[in-house]
Amino acid sequence: MRILHLGINYWPDETGIAPFATGRCEYLAAQGHEVVACTGFPFYPQWRVPGQYRGRLFSRDQHESVRILRSWMYVPRSLTPLRRIIHESSFVCSSLLRALGSARPDLLFVTSPPLGLAASAIALSTLWRVPYVLHVADLQPDTAVDLKMLRREPVIRALYRLEAAAYRNAALVSTLTEAMRRRIIAKGVPPGKVALFSDWVDPQLFSIGLPEKTRRVAPDSPFIVAHFGNMGVKQGLEVVLEAANLSRGGPGISYLLVGDGAARPFLEARARALNLPNLRLLPLQPRARFLELLAQSDVCLVTQQRSVADIVFPSKVITLLAAGRAVIGSLSPGSEVARVLSESGAGITVAPEDPRALADAVMRLSTDPSLLVQRGRAGRAYALDRWEREAVLKATEQKLAGVFDRKLAPAGVSGAADVD
Repeated sequence: MRILHLGINYWPDETGIAPFATGRCEYLAAQGHEVVACTGFPFYPQWRVPGQYRGRLFSRDQHESVRILRSWMYVPRSLTPLRRIIHESSFVCSSLLRALGSARPDLLFVTSPPLGLAASAIALSTLWRVPYVLHVADLQPDTAVDLKMLRREPVIRALYRLEAAAYRNAALVSTLTEAMRRRIIAKGVPPGKVALFSDWVDPQLFSIGLPEKTRRVAPDSPFIVAHFGNMGVKQGLEVVLEAANLSRGGPGISYLLVGDGAARPFLEARARALNLPNLRLLPLQPRARFLELLAQSDVCLVTQQRSVADIVFPSKVITLLAAGRAVIGSLSPGSEVARVLSESGAGITVAPEDPRALADAVMRLSTDPSLLVQRGRAGRAYALDRWEREAVLKATEQKLAGVFDRKLAPAGVSGAADVD
């Protein structure tokens, strides 16, 4: 197959959607498919374009047998709802032009967010008479409404109309979790049209050692509580700073925030105001250093604002479970993350936006080293069973081949997508 991937994030961005968009494309290319990735210049999660890409409208790269066509987009220094709309709209327009300049594919694979790429998918699919698969990594309209990022009714209605059109015209809609799949079906999409394309585990994570049973909190050996990844609105990371403030007199407990994102300046200012001796903020780390920090962590955190439920599933959950780390989730008990932490036995969930509950959970785990090992082993087994890279990507390729085969089927011969 000739596959055109359309998505805003791609290699060399290292967090969020990018590693999985890149991994899918590279896997498909390795299986003999001709893959072109139509994407933007790197910017995430720092929200800064590297110097070598600045001042350019378009560029062409080649990485792991995938041809990469990049196009310009507006990247704001600080993020507001209006600036995000301009940012995404600029990419939707420039990437559409970029895609039109490429060869006609057999199949379009479109990753949302941004949802605006669905308009490009409909236009290109109609022009080229090829099917498109819409991969929903984040239910963007629901997120914007639930987090009160958008308040103008006309804009909200327009987003939901676009979402409905995107689902209606897609040959297949894919998403990350069963909870997200159910929400898409509840919007009127036939169940047979909605598949699961989950993220997967980096195989390196399985080699990270489990915390030692004999671990004890001591001044010269701090108990490290870490959060890795994006520092944005949805994460609600203020709760970690406030928990660190409550724990400042605790025995050897140290909090670590590693990453970047739109909320980082606020978090840095708040940390300075609280003058926290037991908290460090580090920027996004090179891969090797990230793995070292992960191995040194005793407990890892997944935080979400109260209003976030099954509209997103952070890829860091997969990472932390595979690495054998016990996890504390500061999030809604009805969320998909809470379900996974409970089902896997890898962690515990406390009330979202509740610093006292988070600090108490950290203290409880810090005094029970054997529980840390138990939680870590349970999470790793769960991750290996569900998110092994080769199995996940092979299943994805088979579903895409099914879409392509239906396109080639004689008139009157059709079938619903197999989503079992």
